[in-house]
Amino acid sequence: MADITVAMINDLRKQTSAGMMDCKRALNETAGDFDAAIKILREKGAVIQQKRADKESKQGTINSAISEDGKTLALAEVNTETDFVAKTDNFKNFALAVTNEVLAKGEDVTEAMNEALITIVSQTGENVKIRRTARMALSGYGKVESYIHMGGKVGVLVEVACGKAETESNGKFAQLVHDLALQIAAAAPAYLVSAEVAADVIEAEKDIYRNQLKDEKKPENIMENILKGKINKFFAEVCLVDQPFVKEPKMSITDIVKACAKDCDDTIEIKRFVRFQLGA
Repeated sequence: MADITVAMINDLRKQTSAGMMDCKRALNETAGDFDAAIKILREKGAVIQQKRADKESKQGTINSAISEDGKTLALAEVNTETDFVAKTDNFKNFALAVTNEVLAKGEDVTEAMNEALITIVSQTGENVKIRRTARMALSGYGKVESYIHMGGKVGVLVEVACGKAETESNGKFAQLVHDLALQIAAAAPAYLVSAEVAADVIEAEKDIYRNQLKDEKKPENIMENILKGKINKFFAEVCLVDQPFVKEPKMSITDIVKACAKDCDDTIEIKRFVRFQLGA
Protein backbone atom coordinates (compact mmCIF):
# COMPACT_ATOMS: atom_id res chain seq x y z
CA MET A 1 0.00 0.00 0.00
CA ALA A 2 1.28 3.47 -0.89
CA ASP A 3 2.33 5.80 1.92
CA ILE A 4 -0.42 8.45 1.91
CA THR A 5 0.93 11.62 3.51
CA VAL A 6 -0.90 14.61 4.94
CA ALA A 7 0.66 16.72 2.19
CA MET A 8 -0.87 14.45 -0.48
CA ILE A 9 -4.27 14.68 1.18
CA ASN A 10 -4.06 18.48 1.40
CA ASP A 11 -2.99 18.70 -2.25
CA LEU A 12 -5.97 16.60 -3.37
CA ARG A 13 -8.29 18.67 -1.20
CA LYS A 14 -7.02 21.90 -2.80
CA GLN A 15 -7.68 20.47 -6.25
CA THR A 16 -11.16 19.18 -5.50
CA SER A 17 -12.51 20.99 -2.42
CA ALA A 18 -13.60 17.56 -1.13
CA GLY A 19 -13.42 16.69 2.57
CA MET A 20 -10.20 15.53 4.21
CA MET A 21 -11.46 12.04 4.97
CA ASP A 22 -12.96 11.64 1.50
CA CYS A 23 -9.58 12.60 0.01
CA LYS A 24 -7.72 10.20 2.29
CA ARG A 25 -10.03 7.30 1.43
CA ALA A 26 -9.78 8.02 -2.30
CA LEU A 27 -5.98 8.13 -2.17
CA ASN A 28 -5.85 4.91 -0.17
CA GLU A 29 -8.23 3.23 -2.61
CA THR A 30 -6.08 4.26 -5.59
CA ALA A 31 -2.68 3.71 -3.95
CA GLY A 32 -1.87 7.40 -4.24
CA ASP A 33 -2.93 7.89 -7.89
CA PHE A 34 -4.23 11.49 -7.96
CA ASP A 35 -6.15 11.28 -11.27
CA ALA A 36 -7.86 8.05 -10.22
CA ALA A 37 -8.66 9.57 -6.81
CA ILE A 38 -10.27 12.60 -8.44
CA LYS A 39 -12.40 10.28 -10.58
CA ILE A 40 -13.55 8.36 -7.50
CA LEU A 41 -14.44 11.59 -5.72
CA ARG A 42 -16.47 12.76 -8.72
CA GLU A 43 -18.30 9.44 -8.85
CA LYS A 44 -19.19 9.79 -5.18
CA GLY A 45 -20.28 13.38 -5.66
CA ALA A 46 -17.63 14.59 -3.22
CA VAL A 47 -15.99 17.11 -5.53
CA ILE A 48 -17.37 20.61 -5.20
CA GLN A 49 -15.03 22.29 -7.64
CA GLN A 50 -11.87 21.10 -9.32
CA LYS A 51 -8.98 23.51 -9.14
CA ARG A 52 -6.34 21.72 -11.12
CA ALA A 53 -4.87 25.01 -12.32
CA ASP A 54 -3.84 25.86 -8.75
CA LYS A 55 -1.48 22.89 -8.68
CA GLU A 56 0.67 24.44 -11.42
CA SER A 57 0.05 28.07 -10.52
CA LYS A 58 2.95 30.37 -11.45
CA GLN A 59 3.50 34.11 -11.43
CA GLY A 60 3.82 36.23 -14.55
CA THR A 61 1.53 37.79 -17.11
CA ILE A 62 -0.40 37.21 -20.33
CA ASN A 63 -0.28 39.92 -23.01
CA SER A 64 -1.87 40.42 -26.41
CA ALA A 65 -0.82 42.46 -29.43
CA ILE A 66 -2.63 43.48 -32.62
CA SER A 67 -1.38 44.40 -36.07
CA GLU A 68 -1.98 47.87 -37.54
CA ASP A 69 -4.68 46.57 -39.88
CA GLY A 70 -6.40 44.73 -37.00
CA LYS A 71 -6.29 41.40 -38.84
CA THR A 72 -3.56 39.61 -36.89
CA LEU A 73 -3.37 39.00 -33.16
CA ALA A 74 -0.75 37.56 -30.83
CA LEU A 75 -0.93 36.15 -27.31
CA ALA A 76 1.95 35.23 -25.02
CA GLU A 77 2.27 33.94 -21.48
CA VAL A 78 5.55 34.68 -19.72
CA ASN A 79 6.19 33.23 -16.26
CA THR A 80 8.48 34.08 -13.40
CA GLU A 81 8.87 32.81 -9.85
CA THR A 82 7.47 35.64 -7.73
CA ASP A 83 4.69 38.17 -7.94
CA PHE A 84 7.20 40.85 -6.94
CA VAL A 85 9.22 40.36 -10.14
CA ALA A 86 6.07 39.95 -12.25
CA LYS A 87 5.01 43.48 -11.26
CA THR A 88 8.31 45.16 -12.19
CA ASP A 89 8.56 47.30 -15.31
CA ASN A 90 11.58 45.30 -16.44
CA PHE A 91 9.63 42.04 -16.50
CA LYS A 92 6.54 43.66 -18.03
CA ASN A 93 8.63 45.17 -20.83
CA PHE A 94 10.19 41.79 -21.58
CA ALA A 95 6.77 40.12 -21.69
CA LEU A 96 5.49 42.78 -24.10
CA ALA A 97 8.58 42.33 -26.28
CA VAL A 98 7.85 38.61 -26.48
CA THR A 99 4.25 39.28 -27.51
CA ASN A 100 5.29 41.77 -30.19
CA GLU A 101 7.83 39.29 -31.54
CA VAL A 102 5.08 36.66 -31.81
CA LEU A 103 2.95 39.16 -33.72
CA ALA A 104 5.77 40.02 -36.10
CA LYS A 105 7.43 36.64 -36.64
CA GLY A 106 5.19 33.79 -35.49
CA GLU A 107 4.64 31.58 -32.46
CA ASP A 108 8.15 30.13 -32.14
CA VAL A 109 10.22 32.96 -30.69
CA THR A 110 12.68 30.85 -28.71
CA GLU A 111 15.71 31.71 -30.83
CA ALA A 112 14.79 35.35 -31.44
CA MET A 113 14.22 36.09 -27.75
CA ASN A 114 17.02 33.91 -26.36
CA GLU A 115 19.48 36.74 -25.66
CA ALA A 116 16.79 38.92 -24.07
CA LEU A 117 15.65 35.94 -21.98
CA ILE A 118 19.19 35.34 -20.68
CA THR A 119 19.40 39.03 -19.79
CA ILE A 120 16.11 39.14 -17.87
CA VAL A 121 17.05 35.98 -15.96
CA SER A 122 20.37 37.50 -14.93
CA GLN A 123 18.70 40.79 -13.95
CA THR A 124 15.92 39.24 -11.86
CA GLY A 125 17.72 36.20 -10.52
CA GLU A 126 14.57 34.19 -11.27
CA ASN A 127 13.71 31.43 -13.70
CA VAL A 128 11.80 33.44 -16.32
CA LYS A 129 10.09 31.32 -18.98
CA ILE A 130 8.25 31.99 -22.22
CA ARG A 131 5.59 29.43 -21.47
CA ARG A 132 3.31 29.52 -24.51
CA THR A 133 2.36 31.69 -27.45
CA ALA A 134 -0.39 31.94 -30.06
CA ARG A 135 -0.87 33.91 -33.26
CA MET A 136 -4.12 34.29 -35.16
CA ALA A 137 -4.48 35.86 -38.63
CA LEU A 138 -7.90 36.56 -40.13
CA SER A 139 -8.75 34.40 -43.13
CA GLY A 140 -11.39 35.87 -45.45
CA TYR A 141 -14.16 38.15 -44.16
CA GLY A 142 -14.69 38.46 -40.46
CA LYS A 143 -13.02 39.74 -37.33
CA VAL A 144 -10.36 38.66 -34.85
CA GLU A 145 -10.39 39.96 -31.30
CA SER A 146 -8.25 39.69 -28.20
CA TYR A 147 -9.21 40.16 -24.58
CA ILE A 148 -7.05 40.26 -21.46
CA HIS A 149 -8.86 39.61 -18.17
CA MET A 150 -7.92 40.09 -14.52
CA GLY A 151 -4.83 42.17 -15.22
CA GLY A 152 -3.07 39.55 -17.30
CA LYS A 153 -4.31 36.38 -15.57
CA VAL A 154 -6.43 35.25 -18.54
CA GLY A 155 -5.94 35.96 -22.25
CA VAL A 156 -8.21 35.17 -25.20
CA LEU A 157 -8.02 35.24 -29.00
CA VAL A 158 -11.06 34.48 -31.16
CA GLU A 159 -11.76 34.49 -34.90
CA VAL A 160 -15.30 34.86 -36.24
CA ALA A 161 -16.02 34.62 -39.96
CA CYS A 162 -18.79 36.28 -41.95
CA GLY A 163 -19.85 36.02 -45.59
CA LYS A 164 -19.89 39.68 -46.64
CA ALA A 165 -17.42 42.55 -46.37
CA GLU A 166 -20.07 44.98 -45.10
CA THR A 167 -20.77 42.78 -42.08
CA GLU A 168 -17.27 43.51 -40.78
CA SER A 169 -18.30 47.12 -40.07
CA ASN A 170 -21.70 46.21 -38.62
CA GLY A 171 -21.88 47.21 -34.95
CA LYS A 172 -23.92 44.14 -34.04
CA PHE A 173 -21.26 41.87 -35.52
CA ALA A 174 -18.52 43.72 -33.63
CA GLN A 175 -20.50 43.36 -30.39
CA LEU A 176 -20.98 39.64 -31.01
CA VAL A 177 -17.25 39.07 -31.45
CA HIS A 178 -16.50 41.07 -28.30
CA ASP A 179 -19.14 39.13 -26.34
CA LEU A 180 -17.61 35.86 -27.52
CA ALA A 181 -14.19 36.93 -26.26
CA LEU A 182 -15.75 37.75 -22.87
CA GLN A 183 -17.60 34.42 -22.87
CA ILE A 184 -14.40 32.46 -23.50
CA ALA A 185 -12.58 34.32 -20.74
CA ALA A 186 -15.39 33.83 -18.21
CA ALA A 187 -16.71 30.34 -19.04
CA ALA A 188 -13.39 28.69 -20.03
CA PRO A 189 -14.63 26.32 -22.76
CA ALA A 190 -12.17 23.55 -23.60
CA TYR A 191 -13.55 22.93 -27.11
CA LEU A 192 -15.34 24.82 -29.85
CA VAL A 193 -17.81 22.06 -30.83
CA SER A 194 -18.65 18.62 -29.44
CA ALA A 195 -17.05 16.90 -32.45
CA GLU A 196 -13.66 17.98 -31.06
CA VAL A 197 -14.16 16.04 -27.82
CA ALA A 198 -12.20 12.79 -28.00
CA ALA A 199 -14.14 9.54 -27.74
CA ASP A 200 -12.15 8.42 -24.69
CA VAL A 201 -13.02 11.65 -22.88
CA ILE A 202 -16.73 11.09 -23.55
CA GLU A 203 -16.48 7.46 -22.46
CA ALA A 204 -14.72 8.46 -19.25
CA GLU A 205 -17.57 10.86 -18.47
CA LYS A 206 -20.10 8.11 -19.17
CA ASP A 207 -18.24 5.79 -16.79
CA ILE A 208 -18.56 8.38 -14.04
CA TYR A 209 -22.29 8.76 -14.64
CA ARG A 210 -22.80 4.98 -14.85
CA ASN A 211 -21.13 4.54 -11.47
CA GLN A 212 -23.26 7.33 -10.01
CA LEU A 213 -26.43 5.59 -11.23
CA LYS A 214 -25.46 1.95 -10.70
CA ASP A 215 -27.62 1.54 -7.59
CA GLU A 216 -30.78 2.79 -9.29
CA LYS A 217 -31.29 -0.44 -11.28
CA LYS A 218 -32.87 1.31 -14.26
CA PRO A 219 -33.61 -0.54 -17.55
CA GLU A 220 -30.81 -0.29 -20.11
CA ASN A 221 -32.79 1.90 -22.53
CA ILE A 222 -33.67 4.34 -19.74
CA MET A 223 -30.05 4.38 -18.59
CA GLU A 224 -28.85 5.22 -22.12
CA ASN A 225 -31.29 8.13 -22.33
CA ILE A 226 -30.07 9.42 -18.97
CA LEU A 227 -26.45 9.10 -20.11
CA LYS A 228 -27.26 10.96 -23.32
CA GLY A 229 -28.77 13.81 -21.32
CA LYS A 230 -25.79 13.97 -18.99
CA ILE A 231 -23.33 14.00 -21.91
CA ASN A 232 -25.29 16.84 -23.52
CA LYS A 233 -25.02 18.71 -20.24
CA PHE A 234 -21.28 17.99 -20.23
CA PHE A 235 -21.02 19.45 -23.75
CA ALA A 236 -22.87 22.55 -22.55
CA GLU A 237 -20.13 23.03 -19.97
CA VAL A 238 -17.04 22.41 -22.12
CA CYS A 239 -18.02 23.29 -25.72
CA LEU A 240 -18.26 26.98 -26.61
CA VAL A 241 -21.17 26.74 -29.07
CA ASP A 242 -23.26 24.78 -26.53
CA GLN A 243 -22.57 26.95 -23.49
CA PRO A 244 -25.25 29.25 -22.06
CA PHE A 245 -24.47 32.86 -22.94
CA VAL A 246 -23.11 34.51 -19.78
CA LYS A 247 -25.10 37.70 -20.41
CA GLU A 248 -28.35 35.84 -21.11
CA PRO A 249 -28.21 32.24 -19.80
CA LYS A 250 -31.50 31.30 -21.44
CA MET A 251 -29.74 31.56 -24.80
CA SER A 252 -26.85 29.40 -25.98
CA ILE A 253 -23.84 30.71 -27.88
CA THR A 254 -25.29 29.07 -30.99
CA ASP A 255 -28.49 31.06 -30.41
CA ILE A 256 -26.74 34.43 -30.23
CA VAL A 257 -24.64 33.67 -33.32
CA LYS A 258 -27.80 32.78 -35.26
CA ALA A 259 -29.56 35.94 -34.03
CA CYS A 260 -26.66 38.12 -35.13
CA ALA A 261 -26.52 36.38 -38.52
CA LYS A 262 -30.21 37.16 -39.00
CA ASP A 263 -29.73 40.80 -38.01
CA CYS A 264 -26.79 41.14 -40.41
CA ASP A 265 -28.47 39.09 -43.17
CA ASP A 266 -25.30 37.05 -43.44
CA THR A 267 -23.67 33.78 -42.48
CA ILE A 268 -21.57 33.90 -39.30
CA GLU A 269 -19.32 31.18 -37.91
CA ILE A 270 -16.95 30.95 -34.96
CA LYS A 271 -13.78 29.61 -36.57
CA ARG A 272 -11.44 29.12 -33.61
CA PHE A 273 -10.34 30.45 -30.25
CA VAL A 274 -7.39 30.32 -27.86
CA ARG A 275 -7.59 30.78 -24.09
CA PHE A 276 -4.58 31.03 -21.77
CA GLN A 277 -4.94 31.05 -17.99
CA LEU A 278 -1.86 31.99 -16.04
CA GLY A 279 -0.15 28.89 -14.71
CA ALA A 280 -2.88 26.50 -15.87
